[in-house]
Amino acid sequence: MKVPMLDLSEQYQILKDEIIETLDSVMTSSRFILGDNVKQLEASIAKFVNANYGIGVANGSDALHISLQACGVQAGDEVITTPFTFFATGGAIARAGATPVYVDIDPVTFNIDATKIEEAITEKTKAIIPVHLYGQAADMDAIMEIAKKHQISVIEDAAQAIGAEYKGKKIGEIGDATCYSFFPTKNLGAYGDGGMIVTKDQQLEEKMKIIRVHGSKPKYYHHVLGYNSRLDEIQAAVLNVKLPHLNKWSEMRRENARYYTQLLNEKLGEKIVTPTEVAERYHVYHQYTIRVKNRDDLQSFLKENGVASMIYYPVPLHLQPVFAHLGYKEGDFPEAERAAKEVLSLPMFPEMKKEQQEYVVNMIAKYYEQ
Repeated sequence: MKVPMLDLSEQYQILKDEIIETLDSVMTSSRFILGDNVKQLEASIAKFVNANYGIGVANGSDALHISLQACGVQAGDEVITTPFTFFATGGAIARAGATPVYVDIDPVTFNIDATKIEEAITEKTKAIIPVHLYGQAADMDAIMEIAKKHQISVIEDAAQAIGAEYKGKKIGEIGDATCYSFFPTKNLGAYGDGGMIVTKDQQLEEKMKIIRVHGSKPKYYHHVLGYNSRLDEIQAAVLNVKLPHLNKWSEMRRENARYYTQLLNEKLGEKIVTPTEVAERYHVYHQYTIRVKNRDDLQSFLKENGVASMIYYPVPLHLQPVFAHLGYKEGDFPEAERAAKEVLSLPMFPEMKKEQQEYVVNMIAKYYEQ
C-alpha cells in the first residue's frame, strides 16, 4: 500500500462543481484583485474566529510581516518567539528590521514555554509571536498576561491552527493580531498562495490594509513604506467554497488522530510518544506528530514500505545559518533541539481511510520488531 502525506484529490472531487462554478464567475466578472470574493472571505474568516476584521494578503509570511509593521515593530526592536517553527516566523521578524529573540519550548505541546518568556524581555522588546504548532494552541492566558504587564503586542502565528480553540475562545480572538496561511496543504488551503490577518483593533486593520497596497491611501499617495501583498480573487473564491466545510474537516482530523493514538498505544506502548492534547484546547491536527528516538532510521523504513512522513522541523531557527550572527549555539534551547531530532509527522488529512492508518501503524510496529 502507498500512503501519501496528504491527498487533496477526494476533497476536490466533492467540491469540484461548486469550485468550477465560482471560478467561472470570477473569470466572467474580470475583477481579479481585491474584489467581492476577497471582501466576503475577510468578513467570513473574521466571523468564524470571533474577530472584527479580516485582511486578505498574499501569504502567511506576509501576514506576519505586515502585522509586525502595523504594531510598530521596526529596526532595533526585539520580538520574542519560539525557535521550533517554520522559518517564516523568524524571517518575518528579521525582514521587519527587528531581532528575533528565542525562548525554548514546552516538550509536551512543542509550543513556546510561557514560563520562560518574561526573563527574555528587555527594554527593546516590542512583541511576542506565539506559534500554535501542529494545530494546538499555546498557553495564551500566560502570554497575554505577560504582554499586558510589559505593554507589548501579541501576534499569533496560526498558520497551522485555523479553527483551533483555547479555553473556549477561537484562535483569532485573543491576541492583537492573528495570522493564517492558506498554502494548499493547510487545513483550509487555497489552490496557490494566500494569507489572512484578523484583528479586533480598527486602527490596526486600517494600517494593515494600507501596508498591503504599497502603503498608499488614497491611491498613489504614499505615507508609509508598504508593499504589494494582496489575496487575489481566484484564491478567495476557492476558500469561500471550502470554509463552510472546515469544522467538519477539523472533526475528521480529530477522529483520525484519536484512531492513530489508539492503534499506536496498543501496538507500541512506550516505544513512541503520541501527541498530547492539553485540557481546554481544541487541537485541529494540522499534523499528527509523534516522538521517536531513532527517527531518521524509522522514516527511511517507512519510505521503503510506501508510507510518507515529514520532519517539521529538523533545524531549530537559532541554529539556522542565516541567524548565526545572533550568537546562539547548540545547547541554548535543549527542548527545541531534542524535538528537532525526534519528531516525525505521519500522514494526516480529513479523508484518510482507517485501513491507511492501520497500514501506517503496522509498518511502524514492523520496524520495531526487527
